[in-house]
Amino acid sequence: MALKNSSVAVRREKLGGGGIGAANTFPVTIPDQEGAFIMATRIELDPGASVGYHKHKGTEEVYFILSGKGLYTEEGKECHALPGDVFLCREGLSHGILNTGEEKLVLCAAIAKKI
Repeated sequence: MALKNSSVAVRREKLGGGGIGAANTFPVTIPDQEGAFIMATRIELDPGASVGYHKHKGTEEVYFILSGKGLYTEEGKECHALPGDVFLCREGLSHGILNTGEEKLVLCAAIAKKI
């Protein structure tokens, strides 16, 4: 199944529930909720913006870093985020990401149900 990001940005604030700043998101429409994947999007975090630290209950999330630089935090442990990095947050754990650069931090995110 080929799925495409929306070509029109959706401007969002407080990503992850407690994030700071704003981002453009380019959501993917998943035509059914029968499989494991329930959300996918490209995110362009503004400088200084974040996806707030949040816990995954019944889901897991993966971030694919495309460009920019940031700081990824999972369960209180910090790791620099650079292009090509992939971060996987398992069910029951908490994570977030902060754009620490002067340009947009571009990443793709996908959430799957824990099966």
